[in-house]
Amino acid sequence: MAEIPVDDTLWCRNFRPTPDAPVRLVCFPHAGGSASFYLPLASALTPDADVLAIQYPGRQDRRREPCVDDIATLAEQVHTALAGWLDRPVVFFGHSMGALVAFEVARRMEREGQGPARLFASGRRAPSRYRDENVHQRDDDGIVAELRDMSGTDTRVLGDEEMLRMVLPAIRADYRAVETYRSEPGASVRCPVTVMVGDDDPKTSLDEAEDWKGHTTGGFDMQVYSGGHFYLSSQAPAVITALRGHLAAVPASPQG
Repeated sequence: MAEIPVDDTLWCRNFRPTPDAPVRLVCFPHAGGSASFYLPLASALTPDADVLAIQYPGRQDRRREPCVDDIATLAEQVHTALAGWLDRPVVFFGHSMGALVAFEVARRMEREGQGPARLFASGRRAPSRYRDENVHQRDDDGIVAELRDMSGTDTRVLGDEEMLRMVLPAIRADYRAVETYRSEPGASVRCPVTVMVGDDDPKTSLDEAEDWKGHTTGGFDMQVYSGGHFYLSSQAPAVITALRGHLAAVPASPQG
């Protein structure tokens, strides 16, 4: 695999810089997603938090860079890119594949005596819960069918063949990363974990989501929302309220 440059300006997008915010929320996109998915969240949480969204390679303004198709490599690169953004307490929020990336970045940070104050794992079963899925091995039409089923991709993109040719390589790489991911035995974080999940998510049952409690030695809570895999869109006000409450409770000093 080609080496991916670790330039924090490529990886980290600060849409609404809030230098006086007491906490930084780092957001990790879903498979096929991009940093811009979190622009509405950044706007909603300003000035309570400085929101940083991760931009994976192989999409949008990074589309000419090689995609990363395994979670461990992605986590290593993000971990390095975040080094200059730890001037205040950080909280991680990852949706779907992003929850796994956030979990693995948190583990790497904690090994160095740092780490997030909390990890939000949204729309993703626990790292130790696997399903035999092979979306990344399907042809292009099969991947598009999956995207339609998940209702998380703009229908204008799905109907534009030229646009699809641009985005499908990154989507396929992301699906390969998440479908081949296997956590290390006993992998856990020290920070508290808050799980958020839709009650009708075909990708994550409530039982699979609750098993995140076995991957933290800190506190654990689970919040169930009405909706499917992208409950975040329909339940945005409730999710933002929940995030505000947790962010306000983060200690003022950096975690170590």
